[in-house]
Amino acid sequence: MRILVTNDDGIDSVGLHVLARALVSFGEVVIGAPDREYSGAGAGLGTLHLLQPEVRRVHVDGVPEAWSVTGPPALCVVFARLGVFGGPFDLVVSGINPGANTGRAIYHSGTVGAALTARVGGISGLAVSQAVAGFGVEGQGWDDMLDDQHWDTAAEVAVRVVEAMAADLDRGPTVVNVNVRTFRVTASSAGAGPRSPTSRLARWPAPSSRPRPGTRACSTCTWSGVIRWCCRRTRTAARSKRAT
Repeated sequence: MRILVTNDDGIDSVGLHVLARALVSFGEVVIGAPDREYSGAGAGLGTLHLLQPEVRRVHVDGVPEAWSVTGPPALCVVFARLGVFGGPFDLVVSGINPGANTGRAIYHSGTVGAALTARVGGISGLAVSQAVAGFGVEGQGWDDMLDDQHWDTAAEVAVRVVEAMAADLDRGPTVVNVNVRTFRVTASSAGAGPRSPTSRLARWPAPSSRPRPGTRACSTCTWSGVIRWCCRRTRTAARSKRAT
């Protein structure tokens, strides 16, 4: 199986490298990623007559083939479909993005945009994002908050999802958007069995897209489409007030 790994954070992103190395066991993994940050690019290709995109071979430890593209992630996927990186690909995996891509963020996420572009071209796409332990806006996280990011956890979850997608490739192209919390998998947190990271994630409640009755979302939550800690605090205060 041939897998294209891309992202919207650039070819030097740690999350990109960790993800690509985790997928090497599936077959032929090729990195084709932007030469710089393209967060918020969505599925845009850019103004090609102005960009005049170039493709350069680069080195990434643990990955046999990697290319840097002077353009957004969706363009990297289009180049892959056109054969710039060799033969046809069976799957496109985009990530690991530092910052969750949920709610309205998926409309302009370059991480998700790459997966959607793959689907348009008849290839299944997987977008992998990981929450940042700090303040993040619309699928983005500040660099100084990424020092304690547990990339390996998101990569392990991505491996489980790729296993499932690889088994169903014959059913036609699809898009999967995965968001992982940042935590370290240990013997006590993982439990028994190889599927424990995804099982642990499945037990967490999904983020609500709207506030509970009796409260209203603040401007940040309304903008992002996800109820964050600020509105959870508002709900707690509302319940306390009603109790008195």
